[in-house]
Amino acid sequence: MENTSTDQDTKELSVHDCWKYLQSVSIGRIALINGEVPEIFPVNFVPNYGTVLFRTGPGTKLDVLREGTVIALEADGFNRYGTVAWSVILKGSPEFVTQPEDIQEAVEAGLSPWQPGAKDVLVRITPTEISGRRFVIAPPSKWWPPLDPTASDAHDDETQDVPPGTAG
Repeated sequence: MENTSTDQDTKELSVHDCWKYLQSVSIGRIALINGEVPEIFPVNFVPNYGTVLFRTGPGTKLDVLREGTVIALEADGFNRYGTVAWSVILKGSPEFVTQPEDIQEAVEAGLSPWQPGAKDVLVRITPTEISGRRFVIAPPSKWWPPLDPTASDAHDDETQDVPPGTAG
């Protein structure tokens, strides 16, 4: 799909605004490269003094994190009216947190795993880059192409897919 948004519909976020939005949610996705294959994992996280903390346990995610590769965290959300959305991407290197006082700080910040099982590895991402944008959510009539009944190959007795929220 072509991006036809105008400057007034999309706003690049300042670093301060990116952190403000990250503090308003607790779940996102981390992206990493496993060999030559991209992997994406949902994580619950907590911003902490200019870094992001999350917990993990044994598995592919931990194996790749141990390689020390650069990772990205993406989080997004929208206002309570569903009219404005935002997305923030933070890139950095993972660091394993092992000091008892740092672990206690993460617990006090509200970081706890959502799933049962061993999630006893605490990971900190110190960002090397953070960016985001906020945009007005366009109604479907602006992003679905107009329907042209004369261009349809459908026969009278066949159904045609129509975008959600439009009359068929």
